[in-house]
Amino acid sequence: MSRIKKKLENLRLKWARTSPKRYLKFLKKKGIVIGDNIWMTPDVKSVSIDITRPSLIEIGSNVRLNRNLTILTHDGGFYVLLNKYKEFIPQSGRVKIGNNVYFGRNCSVFKNVEIGDNVIIGNGSIVTKNIPSNSVAVGAPAKVVSSLEDYYNKRKKLSVDEALNYAKSIQERFNRKPKIEEFWEEFPLFLKGDELNDKLPIKRQLGEAYSHYKANNNPVFDGFEDFLRKAGIE
Repeated sequence: MSRIKKKLENLRLKWARTSPKRYLKFLKKKGIVIGDNIWMTPDVKSVSIDITRPSLIEIGSNVRLNRNLTILTHDGGFYVLLNKYKEFIPQSGRVKIGNNVYFGRNCSVFKNVEIGDNVIIGNGSIVTKNIPSNSVAVGAPAKVVSSLEDYYNKRKKLSVDEALNYAKSIQERFNRKPKIEEFWEEFPLFLKGDELNDKLPIKRQLGEAYSHYKANNNPVFDGFEDFLRKAGIE
């Protein structure tokens, strides 16, 4: 690549990284396969996706790309080998990310890695080996710590105590009764599926899952006031 072409390419990349939409469009134009409904952090400049070999990267649908995410298809270790042995030994590998994958902040994915469908990658994880579908992985290097089903069942239980503690914290910190609009994530615990509230972003939060929620959600508490009473707030 000539110096002028390289400069223009750097300018295109710089412009693309001014918004998630532009960056995703830029990556697709480069040849990276990217599915639908991708969420990328507004802090686009913190995301680094290797475009040196775009044919090696595939990202599925419903994937959340968080702050300080790095995806690499090559390894710069050749530099040390070049200086030591005077040989240029290239290194590269595929990265495939399935559907419905969430990355916490500050994650890295290295070459020769496949992440399955329905996977949670915890904050600060460094993914150097394959992660199977329907699992939760965390660590450096990342390791599977739970099945997705076990994580689901655990969260269902913990979410109740967490919501009650959140309500208590509002009363303790602000010396007032909590307001329903402060529970934009906790509403399934006290609203029936067919109940709407104009102070809560219920449909927006649930997206495509709203119809299932509407037909099936049975709250733990008998309304918002009952939820507050269980939290010790009258």
